Amino acid sequence: MAFDKDNIIEQIKEASITDLNDLVKAIEEEFDVSAEAAVAPAAGGADGAAKDSFTVELTGAGNQKVKAIKVVREITGLGLKDSKDLVDNAPSVVKEDVKEDEANDIKSKLEEVGAEVTVK
Repeated sequence: MAFDKDNIIEQIKEASITDLNDLVKAIEEEFDVSAEAAVAPAAGGADGAAKDSFTVELTGAGNQKVKAIKVVREITGLGLKDSKDLVDNAPSVVKEDVKEDEANDIKSKLEEVGAEVTVK
């Protein structure tokens, strides 16, 4: 018998909540899996370790958009079109996993040309 996903999807659309609940339980038992959502560990652990990597996010281009694009090109090494898209689609991440000094340097360069920046 061939696998017909479209047929299965149609059957799921027509099923009641009770039927879907039973289906989930049956799949869990048959394949020895759990449908529970994975829980991510809490950020900033109990030891209070200092944050050592930061993300720089452009939240607004400001009134000197062309200069902001040039700074983004300089910082990221992206081409003109990619840099323009990044600035046009703000808020967007400029650089991830950088040290605090570099993050603050990037922030100051972008703020010099009127851009709005946050460091996370």
